[in-house]
Amino acid sequence: MNILKILNNNVAVTHDKMGQEIIVMGKGIAYQKKVGDSLDQQSIDKIYSLSNKDAFVKFQELLSEIPIDYFEVADQIINYAKLTLGKKLNESIYISLSDHIFSTISRYKEGISLRNALLWDIKRFYADEFQIGLKALQFIKESFDIQFPEDEAGFLALHIVNAETPQETQDIYRVTKIIQEISDIVRYFFQMEFDEQSVAFFRFVTHLKFFAQRLISGNLHESESDTDLLDVIKEKHPNSYQCVGKIETYIKNNYQYNLTNEEKLYLTVHIQRVVHKTNS
Repeated sequence: MNILKILNNNVAVTHDKMGQEIIVMGKGIAYQKKVGDSLDQQSIDKIYSLSNKDAFVKFQELLSEIPIDYFEVADQIINYAKLTLGKKLNESIYISLSDHIFSTISRYKEGISLRNALLWDIKRFYADEFQIGLKALQFIKESFDIQFPEDEAGFLALHIVNAETPQETQDIYRVTKIIQEISDIVRYFFQMEFDEQSVAFFRFVTHLKFFAQRLISGNLHESESDTDLLDVIKEKHPNSYQCVGKIETYIKNNYQYNLTNEEKLYLTVHIQRVVHKTNS
């Protein structure tokens, strides 16, 4: 392996056996070396091979700007998340998570801390990812001797959520906010607290996630379902349908969107299920 580019003393760009560019990381791996020099493969601790070319370039830029320690703890968190969730994560998380940890710790050293306004909802709607966020706080404590509050676990959890979907982190915040808003309308309308361990609640939140994702992306339903079926559901579950009316007004006033009959139908059904399960 010959050096193609030196990012810092601990990181370099080279080729793998297939001729693909890769990033290699190791303590002092590029110290006192220059482009074209060979690398000591025994000194390589980590290899990154990102298929997305744009992400690969951004990752190189970030590696040249921040210390290796932040990437190491981010990698530890990402591997734990993959193992826990049993799924692949978008490659962009290596960039976003490393940068986030670096920025958060930099703010901490300046005496600046941020409150997470969505913490309660992140705990409810992204429970698995939040548990990973809590574990991530342990990794950060072990590496930097800094103990962050649960607010930071929530921020870290959203990076995991973002890596599970093609959405931007900003969109994840907006999706969570919409779920929160609709859930609050239902809770206040029925004067109840959800049974958040129930399958009905899980289905309800899943439905809201997909609706919120469509709402912010503009990819909303155009077709109308059978009006007769909606009339049947409306008559069968009048309270849940009235609640949907409140949701419809809120969405129209705040997001300039009119719910279709199909959306009102499914919302009524999901609300009826979650309310019935909670009350029983």
